[in-house]
Amino acid sequence: MNYPFDCITDFIFVENEIFPCDIILIPGGSHPQLMEKAVDLLEMGMAKYILPSGGKNKKLPDYPNEADFLKTIAIKRGISSDIIICENKATNTYENALFSYELLMGKCIDITKVILVCKAYHSRRALFSYQKVFPANTTFFVCPVTDNRGITKENWFTRNDYIELIMREVEKMGKYFSDSILSMYERTL
Repeated sequence: MNYPFDCITDFIFVENEIFPCDIILIPGGSHPQLMEKAVDLLEMGMAKYILPSGGKNKKLPDYPNEADFLKTIAIKRGISSDIIICENKATNTYENALFSYELLMGKCIDITKVILVCKAYHSRRALFSYQKVFPANTTFFVCPVTDNRGITKENWFTRNDYIELIMREVEKMGKYFSDSILSMYERTL
């Protein structure tokens, strides 16, 4: 069925077919589904490294930061810590992208293709954040995950709390990127 708000669904919820890449990036969070999906992709041979990002999170009192929480999940699943690169200072999505990129450059890891594993309703803002920071020739494949809230592109409009969260994502897109759209365009010329 078509709805008048399908344009919002199409804008906020990004998903691509996934191909082998250099690295899997996870822009933080307290949801284990993110790392579980990243490990599944790694086990399928889709990447060489996983880079979870994220600083302190009061929802994770037993962990120093989101990156360590996510790393613990991967190690419990049998992933060697040698292929997990943690960024543990970021406090927002833009910092997840910026600090991850800086960490990779500091380790001289060349990245041209990336799988971005993120919450489904966070996929557009995560993608834009990473595209803003990484070189313009970086190819991103978005692999969205349904987290504990259960918000999907098929149901976000069925509950008021879901609608409010998605509309905040739309607002954040304007706040995060209105000042950088022109420079992002110019990078592609």
